[in-house]
Amino acid sequence: MGNNYDIILIGLVAVFLILRLRAVLGKRTGDERPPARDPFTPPAPPPAAQPRLGDSPSASSGGNDNVVALPTANPPPRMSQPTNGPGGIRATVLPTASAGVAAIRAADPTFEPLSFTGGARAAFTAIVEAFAKGDTAALRPLLDPPTFASFEAEINARAARREKHETTLIGFEASDISAASLQGDDAQVTVRFVSEQIQVSRDAEGQVAEGNPNEVVKAVDLWTFRRSTKSKDPNWVLTKTESEG
Repeated sequence: MGNNYDIILIGLVAVFLILRLRAVLGKRTGDERPPARDPFTPPAPPPAAQPRLGDSPSASSGGNDNVVALPTANPPPRMSQPTNGPGGIRATVLPTASAGVAAIRAADPTFEPLSFTGGARAAFTAIVEAFAKGDTAALRPLLDPPTFASFEAEINARAARREKHETTLIGFEASDISAASLQGDDAQVTVRFVSEQIQVSRDAEGQVAEGNPNEVVKAVDLWTFRRSTKSKDPNWVLTKTESEG
């Protein structure tokens, strides 16, 4: 009988322990809170906001980077970019010449500003060199009659004083179209040349009278060229020269 009492006592103790554990742990009903997040596991990133079409950034929220704005019917005008010619020479149409260039292109669709500035640089080089040498034959077809007369008079005066003028053109920094107009059939274009030169004037004895043969100077010149848009001759002639600064 003693053994039976022991078994009954052990059974009662087991039942008591089971009831206590159930009271402490509780039963799973499906409404339990999820376990706490593991502190060593990084949180999942929030879902990315989807872009919206046509919305405007909120001023109060500092803007929304995810907003994709629809194009407007009249986008703001874009600034024209300078165009580099051969050797990195800047050649662009300045705002002061935009309307005139458009008018010339309307009258003569073959007019192309970049090509024109390339030809203007070639004319500038030829005229500067011919003037320094006193070569009136080379100058005549490149200048209009009044401009040629002015150049010829200076060359003759220089020869009478037995002076010599030397100009060495080192290179161009820019040849920008600064002004343009169309008067009737005549197109006029002003080019602003920025160049580096060595300029020297020598007296009758060959001594330096002006300039420095060892100094490169920056020259800024405004030259105006003219051509009839109805002419079959593609060449332009120089009508006016000015120095800036």
